[in-house]
Amino acid sequence: MDIKGIEGLTVGDVQDQVRRGAKFVVFGYCMSFLIITLRRSSDVQFVREGESPLVKGLPYTLLSLFIGWWGFPWGLIYTPVVIIQNLSGGKDVTAAVMDSLAPGMPQRAQGLPEVQVK
Repeated sequence: MDIKGIEGLTVGDVQDQVRRGAKFVVFGYCMSFLIITLRRSSDVQFVREGESPLVKGLPYTLLSLFIGWWGFPWGLIYTPVVIIQNLSGGKDVTAAVMDSLAPGMPQRAQGLPEVQVK
């Protein structure tokens, strides 16, 4: 799993940030080529407390606005769906990411190992 924005943080650092309001989010995007429409998700993005998920999702929203509509019929269906999802802050996947970073360890645990997250 590729996660953008956690470079140099330990599992403990990430858990502390999540307790303070940070979250992991994915954004949708849509690309259409007349009869072929592709609906995809971005890499997981780490949105720190105080950061706007709308700004992080803006490239995916703009991509969908410009090249998502052109496929028939799915471009006309998928594009509004991903735009609404992105403008709502993306899809929150914090619980799944936290489980994969420290499997079997409760999120409220103290004394976490200093494991470097890639």
